[in-house]
Amino acid sequence: MGSVAGAVLKTLLLLSTQNWNRVIAGNSYDCDEPLVSALSPASFSSSSELSSSHGPGFARLNRRDGAGGWSPLVSNKYQWLQIDLGERMEITAVATQGGYGSSNWVTSYLLMFSDSGRNWKQYRQEDSIWGFSGNANADSVVYYRLQPSIKARFLRFIPLEWNPRGRIGMRIEVFGCAYRSEVVDLDGKSSLVYRFDQNSLSPIKDVISLKFKTMQSDGILLHREGQNGDHITLDLRRGKLFLLINSGETKLPSAHTLINLTLGSLLDDQHWHSVLIQRLGRQVNFTVDEHRHRFHAQGEFSYLDLDYEISFGGIPAPGKSVSFPHKNFHGCLENLFYNGVDIIDLAKQQKPEIITMGNVSFSCSQSQSVPVTFLSPRSYLALPGFSGEDELSATFQFRTWNKAGLLLFSELQLVSGGLLLFLNDGKLKLNLYQPGKLPSDITAGVGLNDGQWHSISLSAKRNHLSVVVDGQVASVASSLGSEQTYSGGTYYFGGCPDNSFGSKCKNPLGGFQGCMRLISVSNKVVDLISVQQGSLGNFSDLQIDSCGITDRCLPNYCEHGGECSQSWNTFHCNCANTGYTGATCHNSIYEQSCESYKHRGNTSGFYYIDSDGSGPLEPFLLYCNMTETAWTVIQHNGSDLTRVRNTNPENPYAGFFEYVASMEQLQATINLADHCEQELTYYCKKSRLANKQDGRPLSWWVGRTNETQTYWGGSLPDPQKCTCGLEGNCIDSQYYCNCDADRNEWTNDTGFLSYKEHLPVRKIVVTDTGRPHSEAAYKLGPLLCRGDRSFWNSASFNTEASYLHFPTFHGELSADVSFFFKTTASSGVFLENLGITDFIRIELRSPAVVTFSFDVGNGPFEISVQSPTHFNDNQWHHVKVERNMKEATIQVDQLLPKTQPAPTDGHVLLQLNSQLFVEISAYFGSGSSVIYNFQENYSLSKNSSSHAASFHGDMKLSREMIKFSFRTARAPSLLLYVSSFYKEYLSVIIAKNGSLQIRYKLNRYEEPDVVNFDFKNMADGQLHHVEINREEGVLFVEIDDNARRQVHLSSGTELSAIKSLVLGRISEYNDVDQETALAGAQGFLGCLSAVQLSHVAPLKAALQPSHPAPVTVSGHVTESSCVSQAGTDATSRERTHSFADHSGTRDDREPLANAIRSDSAVIGGLIAVVIFILLCIAAIAVRIYQQKRLYKRNEAKSTAVLPYPDSRWLQEASSSDVFPIAVVLQNKG
Repeated sequence: MGSVAGAVLKTLLLLSTQNWNRVIAGNSYDCDEPLVSALSPASFSSSSELSSSHGPGFARLNRRDGAGGWSPLVSNKYQWLQIDLGERMEITAVATQGGYGSSNWVTSYLLMFSDSGRNWKQYRQEDSIWGFSGNANADSVVYYRLQPSIKARFLRFIPLEWNPRGRIGMRIEVFGCAYRSEVVDLDGKSSLVYRFDQNSLSPIKDVISLKFKTMQSDGILLHREGQNGDHITLDLRRGKLFLLINSGETKLPSAHTLINLTLGSLLDDQHWHSVLIQRLGRQVNFTVDEHRHRFHAQGEFSYLDLDYEISFGGIPAPGKSVSFPHKNFHGCLENLFYNGVDIIDLAKQQKPEIITMGNVSFSCSQSQSVPVTFLSPRSYLALPGFSGEDELSATFQFRTWNKAGLLLFSELQLVSGGLLLFLNDGKLKLNLYQPGKLPSDITAGVGLNDGQWHSISLSAKRNHLSVVVDGQVASVASSLGSEQTYSGGTYYFGGCPDNSFGSKCKNPLGGFQGCMRLISVSNKVVDLISVQQGSLGNFSDLQIDSCGITDRCLPNYCEHGGECSQSWNTFHCNCANTGYTGATCHNSIYEQSCESYKHRGNTSGFYYIDSDGSGPLEPFLLYCNMTETAWTVIQHNGSDLTRVRNTNPENPYAGFFEYVASMEQLQATINLADHCEQELTYYCKKSRLANKQDGRPLSWWVGRTNETQTYWGGSLPDPQKCTCGLEGNCIDSQYYCNCDADRNEWTNDTGFLSYKEHLPVRKIVVTDTGRPHSEAAYKLGPLLCRGDRSFWNSASFNTEASYLHFPTFHGELSADVSFFFKTTASSGVFLENLGITDFIRIELRSPAVVTFSFDVGNGPFEISVQSPTHFNDNQWHHVKVERNMKEATIQVDQLLPKTQPAPTDGHVLLQLNSQLFVEISAYFGSGSSVIYNFQENYSLSKNSSSHAASFHGDMKLSREMIKFSFRTARAPSLLLYVSSFYKEYLSVIIAKNGSLQIRYKLNRYEEPDVVNFDFKNMADGQLHHVEINREEGVLFVEIDDNARRQVHLSSGTELSAIKSLVLGRISEYNDVDQETALAGAQGFLGCLSAVQLSHVAPLKAALQPSHPAPVTVSGHVTESSCVSQAGTDATSRERTHSFADHSGTRDDREPLANAIRSDSAVIGGLIAVVIFILLCIAAIAVRIYQQKRLYKRNEAKSTAVLPYPDSRWLQEASSSDVFPIAVVLQNKG
């Protein structure tokens, strides 16, 4: 009944969520109308303009009037283009172009938004600051879908990078629709009280939704309570939201009691934040902006005894007493709904259900405060003082995460000294230094780097010096002597300019990174907009009219209870006392089993076991009995002999067993073990296990699955059987158990229960000890497990076409991979997994280099470990790779690990969608080709997402990484060709003389750049490896790990609007040079392997598609090996794909969509790889973990289970040039 009720409640909650989604979506359906094209020129503004014909009014998309777009007077990072939409709108997409027919375009930019044209906020994706990729030329259009959408009146585009051969140039369009809302402004003394009809009240359901914005860090947003202490309260404290729900069992919390739930951070930023609270019985969903938490409330929560009113903005009703400190909310509320009722609309209509307390208005007042962000340690703001004044004074507010940094420096004229105000270890330090005198210090405040706003007031006059921190006078000093104090004329906030400016500013601890506002100098408020416009003071590396602080500990990426702390640029995890280590507390410091400890050489004793590795389960203490076999011993609380009397079916006895580990921990331990057993001894004297008349069980036990079990001793899981029944030696041959003989003497049914799915025993029930002289007793031994299923599960690939494919690797936030390998081959891909743009790859790059490469959306990164000796020595080598929010690392054997820090700001989620696989090789027959189409025609979609824009719409490449291997005896040959709609291209060919040529044409009007490698004949039938890396106009090429060359291209820096990638023969030669046309007509005859263009793997898409791919295969293309020697009959070692069979037609050029629904692996050499994947559901973390010493005696054992005729193949394979791979993967979750 309980489960049915729970299902009903979940269904109702889901329905209420769907209704809420319709409410908040409001007008988001078909919300993609162009908003800029109809605006007047007065709606456009900018930081500057190059000329009147380059003004912001000419910045409409596809317009050619004026100079064809906006360009500022100077191209630097302080320029911006702004539009005023006239009212708040919902903005769902943006589009950009360069200046018409010019060399002026922006390659990346930031997008800011605001309600008032002040206090701008930067649009972010994935909770990370992220610039948008811009244009590659003047006239193509790049669209971005904004998810989530923006609700704002003003938008500002801030160019970050632009064409180095031109200047900033922009034309823009914004898409969206009207946004309607109801708003109320509360002044910190006012509130709204809604009194509702008790007949419409549901005691088990509440749905509350609202938006708010405020500059105050504290305030009650809503409160509802009852007479017995039941209550629901939403309280803003220190910029975070606390949802307090109590069912009357406890008092309302004070500062020292448990808070139910906390979400959000820095919510006092004067920007809109959305809140959704859904309560249905015990289930509560709490959402703040993009962060959501689901939980079951404490206490008897199904029913809350609450009054028939709820207040918003405070707790104003007379007689309402609360026991915790609180303040009324000061700010604006928008679209406030309580169980579907529009509260603000009722208040505007002055309905009797609404009581208005204090002064409220139905428009949102805008703050005139102008914050400024100090972006880097080099940032500073220099403001003039008033020369000749006998007083130095300054006030300001700041917020930061950094423990140290200069806040203010000012010279003292007459005494030739200076004042430094700075943070040191989160405390405020005021340092006064004068020539010939010891410097004097004043220390004030503590923990001022907590991200909260703190106010500072500094005053120095005559011989008095004072500083006030957050309204508290910190100290007053009279150390200035009798001299008058005169300001030096300039106040330096946040840092000092470069020494070349001749400043005497001192900065002992580095620059300040954070935000400041409400700056006053000499009792005069500083106009920071004038500073921004260049008419007041001087600055560097500032973002004026915006506070760019972010909370890098929200969400908390420290796993397993690690404590998160942060600075301006990054976060840190304190893993002390967690049992885990690593940058994000991901790796367990304990082994997964006693077997692991035994192979480390440990002896018998108590050990902590982490049975799911880096998964969510905590380690627990148990005993490891290290005999010839490593036994895991898990105790419980019922190990003594227990006697049972006076029971019957109406009055049964039940004995319960509590273990030293949770049931989840026990299940993980049992699943990992090869074998588990538990000895159960049942002593009986006239106490039966089953009723012989009707077969009804009279005693039974319950295991992990909560199912009744009636088999005993060492029996198989057959009902009502014991060991003696299977062995045929029961004391009465009529029965299958000794106890069923019902004799008036003690006997027993004893044995080991070993069916893992039923273990451990959690309960035993006895019902037949109520008759005269009837008695029973039982004794349950500890749970014993041995073996580790993650050991000795290696395998080998015996042909080039052999493969194993695994489920998609779900390692969005953190993941690790470890395995052993051995090989005689010089290179090969161990494993790979692809997404739309994201990927991971681990490969043997060369005999002495193992490389881990990946892309989470910020461009490809790779880290490599290089060994002084070769890895292809046919010995076992251990590889461990980890990627998390902080860094990526790779370690091979005992070599020093290599680390790649994650970008400070950017994409963080690894999003993959294909199966895990190893790269593919293919044989190309004469006239054959594989064509990977990036787009069928050059049509742009304004609905393209930011991810899709990487390879759709205006597809451009300013950088690419190309890798492949090939074997051929034909010259000329075309190895690879990338075409463009703009008649630009890239070709890799073997010329008639056998030289390898790379030809880049990055401008349709220029001749191609040609890079020629003629040191040998590349059409020699041998296997060759090619790697090409281009970064704009700089090209780096490596051939066969020994020929390297760096070239500067002259034809351009970007390959625009790419169309397709071709392997083999090409059919259109009109737009290519003569050498490429000749090679393209011949095509390619031979083998291509591991072809890769950035994240695109065309051979994998063609031969092993896991989903429909835009690939066309023409002619004879078969999966094969590129490492076979010339002349070897490869037919027996290849799997041929009959494309006609799968496509349904014999047309060779039909796109191959679903030829084979599997991923495969082909690598040369012998590799035995052990891969472990552990899916960490908590925190969405996924783990592949393995740790094992491999001994020679077990190599024979592991090969013995392989499906080969005999073991001689192993010796043959290890001494040949064949490079197959075998992988056994164990998936745990």
